[in-house]
Amino acid sequence: MYAPERQQEILRLAREGGRVDVLSLAEEFQVTAETVRRDLKALDRAGLVRRVHGGAIPAGRLDFEPDLAERDAVAADEKQRIARAALAELPGDGGAAGSGSVILDAGTTAVRLAAEIPLEAELTVVTHGLPVAARLADHPGLTLHLVGGRIRRRTRAAVDDWALRAYRELNADVLFLATNGFSLEGGLTTPDLAEAAVKRALITAARRVVLLADSAKFGQQHFARFGELSDVDLLITDTGLSPDDALAIERAGTEVVRA
Repeated sequence: MYAPERQQEILRLAREGGRVDVLSLAEEFQVTAETVRRDLKALDRAGLVRRVHGGAIPAGRLDFEPDLAERDAVAADEKQRIARAALAELPGDGGAAGSGSVILDAGTTAVRLAAEIPLEAELTVVTHGLPVAARLADHPGLTLHLVGGRIRRRTRAAVDDWALRAYRELNADVLFLATNGFSLEGGLTTPDLAEAAVKRALITAARRVVLLADSAKFGQQHFARFGELSDVDLLITDTGLSPDDALAIERAGTEVVRA
C-alpha cells in the first residue's frame, strides 16, 4: 500500500471511530510506528486530523472527549510523575504533618494524586469527582467532602447548580485543577460547558491554583473556555513540554514544574 492510500484509510478510520492510535495503526498496516507518525503528521499538515498524544483525532472535533478509562491510559507515566510532584504543593510539609484544605478537580491525574497522599496526612479534601472520592474514602487522616450534582457519565464528575452552589461557599488553600487543553493564546479549555462552569467556580474557590496537565494537552483547544493560564499559580507538567514553551509560560506569570 502506498503512503497516500494508507493515509486515506487512516483518515477514514479516524472519522468513523473518532480517534486513531499509532500502535494499532502500525499493527493493522504492518508498518513501523514511525511510519504511522509520518502519516499523521502529513494529515495534520493538510488540516484533516489533529495530532494528540499517542494518535490523532479528526480535525474540527473540538467537542471530542475520550472516556475515563481511555484518558487514564494516555500518558500514564507522565501523569504519575506529575501526581508525585504535586505532593509538594499540599498544605503543610507535603501533607505529611500539616493540615489545610484542598480541592481536587475531577480528572485522571487527580485520581493519581489522591492515591499518593500519605496515610499520615491530615487534610480537608473537597471533590466533585467520584473516582477521586472513592480513592480517598478510607483514608484515615482526611476529612472528605463530596460535592453533589448531576453526574456526567463520561467523566464521573458532578456538574450543574448543586455543584456550583457548593463551590461558591468555599475558600480552600489549594486547588488541584485539571484541563483538556491549555495554551497561552487559548487559555484553559474543556469539551463540555457544564464541566467548564464547575471549573470556573473551582478557580474562585481557592487561594492557590495548581494545574496538573501532561504536555500533550499543551496547544490543544476545546469548545468551552473556562479560564486563562494567568489564573494558574503553578503548572505541573512533564518534560515533554519544551524548555522554550515553559519559559514563555513563566514569562506570562505562571510558575512551571516539569516532572
